Amino acid sequence: MIMTIFVYIYILLLACFLCLYRIGRGPTAPDRTVAIDILGILVVGFCGFLSVLTGRDFYMNVAISWALLSFIGTLALAKYLEGKGFDE
Repeated sequence: MIMTIFVYIYILLLACFLCLYRIGRGPTAPDRTVAIDILGILVVGFCGFLSVLTGRDFYMNVAISWALLSFIGTLALAKYLEGKGFDE
């Protein structure tokens, strides 16, 4: 049981570092945007994992808030990269 938890944490951290690498070395802005969005999804998954592991609902509240902010941020960045204003 404990070994399985460490494997999940290791996989999540490895995926986070790979996303950070893509954010830093991405060849284009859309690649970086997708990496930022995936990093947000990984953080939400990590918070959900902590919520189940510890039994505290605080982490689930953080996960929901992070998911909403990540979605809005991705939409705003996509509009910016497209060259349109936020009211269009």
